Amino acid sequence: MPRNRRPIDRAEKRDEIVAAATGLFTDVGYDDSSMAKVAAAAGVTPTTIYWYFADKDALLVAVVDHLLQEALLEAAPLFDAPVVDQLLWAVERLERYSKLVTVVHARCAISPAIDAWHNEFHSLMDTLLANGLSQAGARSEDLEAMTRMSVFVVEGLLTHPLALEERRQIIELVARPR
Repeated sequence: MPRNRRPIDRAEKRDEIVAAATGLFTDVGYDDSSMAKVAAAAGVTPTTIYWYFADKDALLVAVVDHLLQEALLEAAPLFDAPVVDQLLWAVERLERYSKLVTVVHARCAISPAIDAWHNEFHSLMDTLLANGLSQAGARSEDLEAMTRMSVFVVEGLLTHPLALEERRQIIELVARPR
């Protein structure tokens, strides 16, 4: 008679599915990672995934939300660092997940769930950037424009990679109080 497996907590199983999807979405890409591939990587049936996630976009939101939470924990010691160092760290961190950054931007137009997550992400990042720029001496009347420019620079550096020193020069120029 086969031995029963130990019962796994629902949250633990969800985390295993998210971990498997993170690996596949990051390494293989979202489009090339079917739910069947995610299920196989997580050691579950494809049907099981749908007990936890309504669709593949909901799984993607869980993946990027998980990565965001990890990044915020990892970045916590940097919150008192100069804003230039914070932005350089953000570019480096986002580069690791360039396939996910690309797919999130591409799917915003067709997925309300991803679009909502993306808008919340930018709202959080804008708040953190404005705080860092303010601490660096930016004038309050310049904060909104400087925050937007910083976002454009980070996204630009993700699509047009440069050497670290060139990145630093660009970010220092954008983050320089006026």
